[in-house]
Amino acid sequence: MRAPSWARWATCALAISICVPAAAGHHKSVAECTALDQSDKGEDAVALTIKNSCTMPVDCSLSWQVVCAPASKKRRAVHPSTAKLALVAGATSSTEASASVCGDDTWTIGNIIWSCEPNND
Repeated sequence: MRAPSWARWATCALAISICVPAAAGHHKSVAECTALDQSDKGEDAVALTIKNSCTMPVDCSLSWQVVCAPASKKRRAVHPSTAKLALVAGATSSTEASASVCGDDTWTIGNIIWSCEPNND
């Protein structure tokens, strides 16, 4: 009776010893440790904030479009914008997407695209 329970225990120990080092060596990807948040800033702007919870510095790029008079066929105008942010480990940084270019006309801010990659310095 002792042999089967010992064999079962040895099999479990072997499985754990194989799996645990692999899990312990797992590093978060940049996509897992960076996040984008957006919040209204006044009546005509949006704050785009990237948080870096990585253990390394990252360089991030953002792009977006401000569309003035989006429902109009004649006045509709698209204004693309970009920003680059360099964040040290654990830092947060923001940029502003402003619709002030639209004046008193209606507007939307959309097509927000962002990405981060490890800083090579």
